Amino acid sequence: MRKRSYVVFGLGSFGYSLAETLGDAGYEVMVVDKDSDPIQSISPKITYAVRADVTDPGVLESLDISQFDVAVIAFTQNMDASIMATLYAKECKIPKVVAKAVTALHGTILRKVGADEVVFPERDMGVRVAQNLVAGGMVDFLELSDEYRLTEMHVPARWVGHSLNDLDARGRYNINVIALKDGEEVSMNIDPNQILQEHQFLVVMGDNESLDRLLDQEGERF
Repeated sequence: MRKRSYVVFGLGSFGYSLAETLGDAGYEVMVVDKDSDPIQSISPKITYAVRADVTDPGVLESLDISQFDVAVIAFTQNMDASIMATLYAKECKIPKVVAKAVTALHGTILRKVGADEVVFPERDMGVRVAQNLVAGGMVDFLELSDEYRLTEMHVPARWVGHSLNDLDARGRYNINVIALKDGEEVSMNIDPNQILQEHQFLVVMGDNESLDRLLDQEGERF
């Protein structure tokens, strides 16, 4: 199966890290930015690096981006240009267009001109950090939907010294333990009789209510 290909407009911290990560993962990536320094820096890490100012008339039309599967409009310094780039990507019939926004109004306009997904990286990161702080036992998480998430968490204190067979996490807590992290080692095939240790981490999946309840019950004894 062919991997998706990506075109990323803008090499600020968000666009650069996004393009670099996709390139490291082996995806075809084209980046477009008006500044030479980030273009030169990222060039060895991705497929194509183009220095171009999309605010100049005719530049967007000169870029052949119709063959890409996903376009990411990652710059916001010039809202008019980000809107035009989003519109142009849709006119090129790119299947998915993701656009970065800085305000709710900006996001609304981006959706109106065709953005399939609008992201607010700074706001979303703040929400994510706050949720991690409130959750306490959570190290990191990934929302799978409005109701379910994948969470990396410290082994709860009350689980230390017990095996997954003892815990019956699926039956008792309505969650699935899908991986165990011990230092740099990650095991997806966990021995259900292995005794859990205080320094280890678990990757678990479940509905938000069950995961929140698990973290709230930290004082519970077996």
